[in-house]
Amino acid sequence: MNNLLRQGQRLALVLPAAAQQQIHTTAVHRTFWEREKKSGYKTKLPEPSKKQLIIDGLKYLKEEIKLWRKEVKEHLESDPILVFRPGETDVVFDFKSPNVLDNWTVTTDADHGEGKSTASLELSAAGAGLFHGEVNSDHTKDGIIKRTGYANIRTKRVRKSFKRESTYDWTQYNMLIMKVRGDGRSYLINLHTEGYFDLMWNDIYHYVLYTRGGPHWQIAKIPFSKFFMSSKGRVQDRQSAIPLNRVTHFGFSVAAKKGMDGPFGLEIDYVGLQYDPSHHEEFAYEMYQTPKYIVAT
Repeated sequence: MNNLLRQGQRLALVLPAAAQQQIHTTAVHRTFWEREKKSGYKTKLPEPSKKQLIIDGLKYLKEEIKLWRKEVKEHLESDPILVFRPGETDVVFDFKSPNVLDNWTVTTDADHGEGKSTASLELSAAGAGLFHGEVNSDHTKDGIIKRTGYANIRTKRVRKSFKRESTYDWTQYNMLIMKVRGDGRSYLINLHTEGYFDLMWNDIYHYVLYTRGGPHWQIAKIPFSKFFMSSKGRVQDRQSAIPLNRVTHFGFSVAAKKGMDGPFGLEIDYVGLQYDPSHHEEFAYEMYQTPKYIVAT
């Protein structure tokens, strides 16, 4: 380490002043390895005692056994023949279902001490889900945070009985259908495909939902082939179609742009899936040839 410091001092003496100004001395952030899935963004809650963990486990045991029995029954009664029904929508997230809000999580920049945005998800007067609040681009002046002003909702991780992680399997569909009523803002639709390895923990597919505003509902029909992949907010050079059998979360995001701070509101009646036999596109975007194992982000 001492040798490296001495070499750095010699380099500073040799280089001209203009070149020295371009040398970054800030801490290096390694993006090829993640310590945990939240990347440091954790809610600081006190650790429950072992006694409390046992009590909670026994409380949920009865419900988990019921869910396991239901899974076994569905497996034994399942019909392996898939019948495509063109034009018929299969609702996945219905906000008129009981206790539907328990399956969603709301986050903003303020939750991590990085901004001042607020958001909540509740039922509207029409009985739909209302994602609303206020986005604020002002951020903490700590010399680290550069941009902020966002709010986000997403579903909780889909699980089988006994808290086993699972995924949605949407391979028999090619369209995303939703009935929404917005305020004229643009919202980002997020399909998380969290993989097993740390490099894939932040893989998300996006597409923009444009809302009209006003009192009328709109039906948005978006092909899955239009979604593009990003990781940690950066669109990836090496793109690919959505692995529809590995979807782990679904959600919406809204961000504050310059001059666009203020209240927002998105009312969601349902989100569903559809098979359109007239849509033959596999992937909408041009694929760039990049060196193997080396991809710029």
